Amino acid sequence: MNKQTPTLELKNLRRSFKQGGQTLEVLRGIELDIAKGEVVALIGPSGAGKSTLLQIAGLLEQPSKGEIYLDGLKCSKLSDAMRTSLRRDYLGFVYQYHNLLPDFDAVENVMMPLLIAGVNPKAAREKAEKLLKRLGLGKRLKHRPAELSGGEQQRVAIARALANTPKLLLADEPTGNLDPKTAESVFAELIAIVKETGLSALVATHNMELAQQMDRVVELKDGIIEEAGGRGRVSKNFY
Repeated sequence: MNKQTPTLELKNLRRSFKQGGQTLEVLRGIELDIAKGEVVALIGPSGAGKSTLLQIAGLLEQPSKGEIYLDGLKCSKLSDAMRTSLRRDYLGFVYQYHNLLPDFDAVENVMMPLLIAGVNPKAAREKAEKLLKRLGLGKRLKHRPAELSGGEQQRVAIARALANTPKLLLADEPTGNLDPKTAESVFAELIAIVKETGLSALVATHNMELAQQMDRVVELKDGIIEEAGGRGRVSKNFY
C-alpha cells in the first residue's frame, strides 16, 4: 500500500537574510511533513523564525533554498499567478491580529475571499453566514469589527480563513492576542472545525496547553525542526 501524499512537505528549507554586512541564517534545513487531517503545533522561542516558516509554507515568501510541496505539487517553479491561485484555493491563513476590513460587517468580511474566487454573491453570503453561526456569531452577523470583542473578531477571521474550504490551514499565534479564557474557547472551536472538515493545520503558538491538544508538536530551534512529541509530551524548555 502506497503512503498517502502529505498535505504539506518542506524539504531542506533554508532562509537567510543579510544584516549589517553579515548573513543571518534563520532556517537552516527544515524537514517537515504534515499528513492529511493532521494538526501540528509549531513551538519555539520568540525570534526563532516561526512566522518566517509559515510565510514560506504559505507561498508568501520565497526560501533561500529548499522545496515546498503542497499535496505533492512542487511549488518552486510556479508562476506568481499560480502561487496566488494556490493561496486562494488551497491555503487558509489565521494571524494573531485579525486584519478585518473595518468598513464591512462580519458576513461581508467572510464573503470577501469567496467573491474573489468567483462564487456568486448569494452562495457566498449563505456560506459566510453558516460559518459564522457555526462559530457562535449568529447574532453578530451585521456587526462591524469595531462593534465586536477581540474573541468575536478572531472568530470572524477564522471563518474567513475557512471560507474557500482550504486543505491546509496556517495559523500564526491565532489566540495570542486574547485573554486565556477567550483563547481557550476560540481555539477549541477552531480545532473542532478543522477536525470536522478533515483539514491539515500548522499552528504556531507559545501556549503550552494549546500545543498539547494537537496531534503532534514540533519545535523550531536553532533553525531546524525537532519532534517534541504528541499530546502531553511537549518539551518544557522551548522558551
